[in-house]
Amino acid sequence: MQREIEIKFRVENPRALSRKLRDAGFRLETPSTHEMNTLYDLPGLVLRQRRELLRLRQFGASWKLTHKSGSKVGRHSSRIELETGVSDGKKMDAILRALGYLWSFRYEKFRAEWTDGKGKVVVDHTPIGDFCEIEGKPRWIDATAKKLGVEPKDYITKNYATLFADWKEQTKSKAEEMTFKAVKR
Repeated sequence: MQREIEIKFRVENPRALSRKLRDAGFRLETPSTHEMNTLYDLPGLVLRQRRELLRLRQFGASWKLTHKSGSKVGRHSSRIELETGVSDGKKMDAILRALGYLWSFRYEKFRAEWTDGKGKVVVDHTPIGDFCEIEGKPRWIDATAKKLGVEPKDYITKNYATLFADWKEQTKSKAEEMTFKAVKR
């Protein structure tokens, strides 16, 4: 099973970050592309109680179904990740609902993907701000963060649902999902 190891950090200046990535030898793999994520759970939030996640993601024209579990948080976030492509996201949504799963949270962003051939860096423009994720082996994550001027004290190991909950508490927003439309209100 694949283990996803990553950190996030806030991005104040996306253009400056793009320059730093190029200077560090990264190449843009995918330009900024719209992404919509829907998290599913069973009644009673069974998956959340088990600290698991079931997500259907549309990234541009492609779809993926992902299950994450076995969360470990230290300096990096680490979870077991099972992921597969889906040819018809709308039918997958219908299948999940027919099986009793309900939408538990939706979030969207515009994501640009970068690589140096050893790991992945993504830059996300979200309704609650800009973030960068560095995903790979722990030493590579730390070395890449250092190249980008990011210190371990700036690492974020929370997922977007938790970041959104924190943002709602800070801003007193009534938004129920992390979408551009909902956050604008």
